[in-house]
Amino acid sequence: MTLSNDASGSPASPYRPTGSLRGRTVLMSGGSRGIGLAIAVRAAEDGANIVLMAKTGEPHPKLEGTVYTAAEQLVAAGGQALPLVGDVRRDEDVERAVSAAVERFGGIDVVINNASAIDLSRTDTVDMKKYDLMQDINVRGTFLLSKLALPSLRASAGGHILTLSPPLNLDPHWAGKHLAYTMAKYGMSLTTLGLAEELKADGISVNSLWPCTLIDTAAIRSMPHGEQMVQAARGPQIMADAAHAILTGANLHAGVAVSGNFYTDEEVLAAAGVADFSPYSLGAPEDRLVPDIFL
Repeated sequence: MTLSNDASGSPASPYRPTGSLRGRTVLMSGGSRGIGLAIAVRAAEDGANIVLMAKTGEPHPKLEGTVYTAAEQLVAAGGQALPLVGDVRRDEDVERAVSAAVERFGGIDVVINNASAIDLSRTDTVDMKKYDLMQDINVRGTFLLSKLALPSLRASAGGHILTLSPPLNLDPHWAGKHLAYTMAKYGMSLTTLGLAEELKADGISVNSLWPCTLIDTAAIRSMPHGEQMVQAARGPQIMADAAHAILTGANLHAGVAVSGNFYTDEEVLAAAGVADFSPYSLGAPEDRLVPDIFL
């Protein structure tokens, strides 16, 4: 069963929100397509202000969408959008994005570290340029965007950093399968762990979110056998709903800290009252879905 459209044109969803991001300003790395765009659209539906910093300013020959077409979707969904062409690896681009968000919307309430590079090659075959790319985008980019946004997040009422990275699972299995990528993604997760501790007294929540199953994205489809793989995946709407639930605090924090958590999409949405996840599937039965890595 796939997500259908309701009368408003938005995907039907089993998630029923109890909070809203209306008027909040979200700064996201990446977001011109895939999971990042889905999260941004969900926030825009509330009436949020979205600042997207992504590299794709011109149409890509193989990947759909640019930062400008993404911004058009956000405005159509009901939000305000500021598209910025920039590279999270470049200090000046990130500085410009933070300054532009503050100038346009008066501050920053949420940072979403979405930009990420993937290469699942083993150590003897991974290209060192790809290794450097993953370290620079995933680890350094996450650290840099979070770092430069801290003054604005401290000034916000309830600032939040949400990073799309996995739980820190030290089972050697994952390091042994694709060491370069594992180190890069775990670097993002270590940023969550460290900032949550460092910012305890600052009123800033820092958390990570990761899908339980494979998610249909352009990055997955472009991989060998990707078109077949995504038939056993869920759509990115599940991550959009989970991110919304985290950022609005939907029934998540009874008796637990609001920061330093490594959430999965199913965990978050179950706490928000979702009992049936099948509407998020692209058609495969629940027991045939491909589990995501690192879990």
